[in-house]
Amino acid sequence: MGIVTDVRRDRPSLVRPSLFALTWNVAVWGGWAVLAFAVARAIGDGLVSVGPALLMLTVLVVVSELRPAVTRVFGGDTVSSSLAFVLAALYLWGPVPALLLQALSGLIGELVARKPPWKLLFNIGQYELSLLAAWVVMVVAGVTPSPSAPLEGLRAADLGWIVLTWVVYHLVNLALVAGLCESDDQTWWASFTEDFWFYTLSTLAVVAISPLVVLAAVASPQSWVFMPLLLVPVMAVNRTAELVQQREHESLHDHLTGLPNRKLLSSRAERVLAGARPDRGVTLFLLDLDRFKEVNDTLGHATGDRLLEVVARRVAGAVRPSDTVARLGGDEFGVLLPGVTDESEADVVAGRVRATLAEPIHLDGVLLDVEVSIGMARAIGPGTPFEELLREADVAMYVAKGTRSGVAMYRPELDPHSAQRLGAVTRLREGLDARELEVHYQPKVAARGGAVVGMEALVRWRDPERGLVGPEDFVPLAERSGLVHRMTAYVLAEALDQARAWWDVGLKVPVAVNVSMRDLQETDLPARVDRELRRTGLPASALVLEVTESVLVQEPTRAVAALRRLAERGVLASMDDFGTGYTTLALLEHLPVSELKIDRSFVSHLGHPDASPAMVGSIIALAHALGLTVVAEGVETEAVRASLERLEVDAVQGWLVARPMPPEHATRWLLERAGARGTGLRLLPGSAG
Repeated sequence: MGIVTDVRRDRPSLVRPSLFALTWNVAVWGGWAVLAFAVARAIGDGLVSVGPALLMLTVLVVVSELRPAVTRVFGGDTVSSSLAFVLAALYLWGPVPALLLQALSGLIGELVARKPPWKLLFNIGQYELSLLAAWVVMVVAGVTPSPSAPLEGLRAADLGWIVLTWVVYHLVNLALVAGLCESDDQTWWASFTEDFWFYTLSTLAVVAISPLVVLAAVASPQSWVFMPLLLVPVMAVNRTAELVQQREHESLHDHLTGLPNRKLLSSRAERVLAGARPDRGVTLFLLDLDRFKEVNDTLGHATGDRLLEVVARRVAGAVRPSDTVARLGGDEFGVLLPGVTDESEADVVAGRVRATLAEPIHLDGVLLDVEVSIGMARAIGPGTPFEELLREADVAMYVAKGTRSGVAMYRPELDPHSAQRLGAVTRLREGLDARELEVHYQPKVAARGGAVVGMEALVRWRDPERGLVGPEDFVPLAERSGLVHRMTAYVLAEALDQARAWWDVGLKVPVAVNVSMRDLQETDLPARVDRELRRTGLPASALVLEVTESVLVQEPTRAVAALRRLAERGVLASMDDFGTGYTTLALLEHLPVSELKIDRSFVSHLGHPDASPAMVGSIIALAHALGLTVVAEGVETEAVRASLERLEVDAVQGWLVARPMPPEHATRWLLERAGARGTGLRLLPGSAG
């Protein structure tokens, strides 16, 4: 067995340089010094006296090295059948011929496998030291053959020291490999014992032939001609190993993409989790293609399979060399990241994965845009089972889908089966009961002239322990726990009460309230809105409901029905975050919305000198053609606002105008705005009465 050769790495890591350096120096300098000594002795003494038997062994070594006897798919390591002939040379003529044959077999094997130079140097040195250790066993046993005084035969009593040479060779070999591979986030012992019995039995299957080679060589002066017959059992071992290798590969890899499957990912994960350290944890990604079913239903399963193959190649090319990409089934992939120092390092890898998948894919004449949701879970220190890490990544993935963030790290408070999450739900419920939720307001103003055209209600949580908590930290929790209905009712009532107060002092500005998918699906939202409007005495024009694009795409039937019932009452709807989902402008013609809010991801780049406004301009023009008002979100600079004004956007919203403000600050802002601009307030056509 040589140094671990894994397709996931092209060079050794130096996480623990002290042990790595020690192992490297001992193997390379020590092993090559032993080889240099053997070369010098061979030149000085000559090996001609050995005869044709050594030449035959040399030929058998070369032939055997071209076909390794046992290959381990898991790590890519090999046990070469040439070892049997090398040990036979050691038993027959001592260390010099054996060391030269070992170096020859190692050189051929490394060149055939196209391993990098550093592996060639290490592996040959490692083999030389292992063989030297076997020779020491022979010296202790009093068996010291040489080219001039070869071994004349074997007796039953010789079996003891022969077996001991096998054991010592094997253990020294494993110890050196473990010392170098200890840098792969494993302890030396974990690396030494990994697949120990597989390599032990594989090595035994090869070296057991060596006494037969000796007996064939010493049987008679011409018996060396029968040595090639020993290739028959070697070939049998080869064929058996190939079948085992093929079956192992099939059982550990996905047949479509060639990636590791769940079984192999689990095996690798358990290995790195066992050796995880607090300063270098293990992170697991779970990737799911958004709306992959539509590709299969529309373009067929053959196209869907080709899409998965492209995705597999792109993800594998985006991760680090030490990472493992696996297909878990369907359109779900897993990525194992060992040795991750902190979340930011995992975020970088996740960003690369999303970036490479964001590039359009051409299949069957169709340009496909692929979007993924990535859930991440991290284990710090040993003891975390793989299945638990996988479950946590699955929870995070659904959080990423639900929040449309694309990427989410596992948090116990978002886990429906977590004690911490249950505690967080209880705390949020108590916060609702204690009226700890606050509603802040962010204005929307006309792009040309700056008149106020609306105020958006945004919820915050004034937690006595954590202070003011943003919606990203508790709204997903509310949605997953079923508290979102209470939260929406709370915000709706607070926002309409505030609107009533503004209208009473002449600030007749509509308020916008965000509603979730569950609000439209599982509650009688139109009836609730009716009750609140009657309670406050406000007209329907005082309220706008903002609905995210994903709500209308994922569950259009119920959502559209609810919005139409509201529209019949005069309450208009706004599509929020347009551009982050799959809605087409043609579909907008049939949706009961009067306003379209362009997502900040489209808006923010407009301030750059080389920015192309074509896409945003097209959205605005087509939306206007459909009779929709267009609002640009996330406007933070004057340059962006000016660009949007040139594109004839109707209104803008963002920090350039004002940040979300508590009610008293928002009231003061509106009054100052009204005083500075006359009334300073107007309603956009179609957005309110």
